[in-house]
Amino acid sequence: MIDPLVIFDLLLALGIVALAVAALATRESFAMIVVFIVFGLVSALAWVRLSAPDVALAEAAIGTGVTGALLLKTLHHLRCATGQPGQNATQAQISAPPVPVGVTLANAAFCGLITLGLAVAFLGAPAAGPGFEGLVAQAMPQSGVEHPVTAVLLNFRAYDTLMEVVVLLAAVIAVWQIERGLSDAPAPVMGEVWQGFARLALPAIVVVGTYLLWVGAEAPGGAFQGGAVLAAVGLLLLLTRAYVPQPAHRGIARGAFVLGTAAFALVALLVASGGRVAFEYPLAHAKTLILLIEGMVTLSIAVTLAALFHGREPMALKHEGKDDT
Repeated sequence: MIDPLVIFDLLLALGIVALAVAALATRESFAMIVVFIVFGLVSALAWVRLSAPDVALAEAAIGTGVTGALLLKTLHHLRCATGQPGQNATQAQISAPPVPVGVTLANAAFCGLITLGLAVAFLGAPAAGPGFEGLVAQAMPQSGVEHPVTAVLLNFRAYDTLMEVVVLLAAVIAVWQIERGLSDAPAPVMGEVWQGFARLALPAIVVVGTYLLWVGAEAPGGAFQGGAVLAAVGLLLLLTRAYVPQPAHRGIARGAFVLGTAAFALVALLVASGGRVAFEYPLAHAKTLILLIEGMVTLSIAVTLAALFHGREPMALKHEGKDDT
């Protein structure tokens, strides 16, 4: 008898492929975004089936929730740029200049090369191998935490995680620079039902995000998952207009952006100054230092993702008003 879970996994894999094709083939922008969000949720379920709950949490929170919100916000800006916020996205795109054939062919060539490289790497990988589980398990007593994923991210390959935080910092810097010259699209009006939902959901989101940060030392969770969930608080505050970024808040925002990177770098320098290799935490203080890094990175991720959703720098409108006069 065939295991029902095998049938479920096959249907899940086919569903992911079908959703990916549908997201690429759909011409209507809003429908494409909805399909993309569903694709992310189904992908998160696939990661759960692959026994990777940490990746599933990150996919659901960042790859689906925050990214979906960013795409919807971008669509709102594009519709407002056409002068018809309620216009169908397909109609709004008719006036856009066509993409040159050379650009299309170049993109297709790059995608083909990437696909070919992934196929070669996959086919060239050993069918069965020991992997790194043994090495990770052997080093766990010196990691300072009990969960292997947290140990890998914040101890064994901390340099890579530091670069991920730097990428987020670079992204918000780029957005603040690029959106200086863009017109500000009015925020959509939220009704009483949405505002009531926000009042109920905000406290729960804060508790869940803080819990994911704290539990990351011994179970699935951590800075990226907790930071993405806490970013949802900022998104709700921005959507309901309960909080409107002001020029005076720019310094606080900048400090929050660099908080995670600064904490990462300072801990590395502190450890190196004691005669150790950077991120080679002393065993007696490893858990404390990792928790410190994760706490600061969580705040940076939450504020950065919310700032990416908001878009322009708070001072941009004021500068534009002076330039126009």
